[in-house]
Amino acid sequence: EKCTSADERRAPLRTWANACGSIDRCQPVEEESRTAPVKLEPEHRWVGLLFSSYAVEGCVEAPVLLYPHGLQGLHSLHALVPSLLRLEVETALEKLGLSDRTYAWEVFLDMMKTQMRNSLPSADLSRHFTDATRAILVDWIIRVHELLQFQEETLYLAVHLLNRSLRQLKVTTANLQLLGIICLFLAAKKEESLLPDVAGLCSLMDHTYTKRQLLRMERKVLCALNFEVSHCPPLHFLLLFASVARCSATVVWMARYLLELSLLEGQCVVFLPVQLAGAALCLARQVLQECSTPEGEAAWCLASSIHVGSEPTLLRIMHILAGAAAKASTQETCATFIKFSSAETLQVSRHPGLINAAGLLGACS
Repeated sequence: EKCTSADERRAPLRTWANACGSIDRCQPVEEESRTAPVKLEPEHRWVGLLFSSYAVEGCVEAPVLLYPHGLQGLHSLHALVPSLLRLEVETALEKLGLSDRTYAWEVFLDMMKTQMRNSLPSADLSRHFTDATRAILVDWIIRVHELLQFQEETLYLAVHLLNRSLRQLKVTTANLQLLGIICLFLAAKKEESLLPDVAGLCSLMDHTYTKRQLLRMERKVLCALNFEVSHCPPLHFLLLFASVARCSATVVWMARYLLELSLLEGQCVVFLPVQLAGAALCLARQVLQECSTPEGEAAWCLASSIHVGSEPTLLRIMHILAGAAAKASTQETCATFIKFSSAETLQVSRHPGLINAAGLLGACS
């Protein structure tokens, strides 16, 4: 049976037991413009021919960004597009509260560079754990995060710290829940203004661990990570792309849902935040199939000029997300599905288009 009500979603947490067992809960920079348009090879575009209804000819690859050289028949825009993209990025970052307008472009370039810091070369876990074990732990972190009403950035940072910690520390199955709560606690220290005390964290785990064990694990994690706890979350890239592309609220919520599902997928840990964000937004648009206007397509072309990776990489991520969305309601790890089935999230997790999302991608690839 699936949990649907807010009360059920915010029920007091019980002991997590261990990562392999069942959980007692309900299931369910600016570049000079070139004068002649050059056609970009499909493998270097993140929309490309996959979305032929949105594709616009005449894009040129740049070292950091892909700048479109105007729409068809509007060659007078060639010199304006780089400035226009910069203006849109600056406006979006300021509107999202991520940066002051004066430094917005520098912040964006820094986001593009620093996202590769502490990236993971492979999805391999310790031989003692599996992707299913990790997914159960991440699902529990999502439920605690929602219960404590933390910001979304805190969740993404917590899972990032968890992914790194699982590869740097020797952790027993019995201590996985402790590691999870510490990663969330460290992320909260970085992102939140109000924090729960250590005794409160112990009560969330039904006092399975003592305060001393919590503090010892915190020291171990910080030392293993060399006190590097910063991370550029894919959510920031997603909101930035959506703002530049003038996406509707439904598309944004759908993309946020798909992006959070990526946290549960062990295969996704090797991808860059910008790639996850681009794939989630592309898939959301494909699933919803909203009617677009010429202005909307122009805005999407401008947003898609930001280089987020090769087309095969984006397609691979989209297939992973589509598969995760199709099975989300029937999985034991259903916290994200429940969260995004509420009215305030426009019930995007229940959208019928998600059932056949993988089929749509198969038809396009």
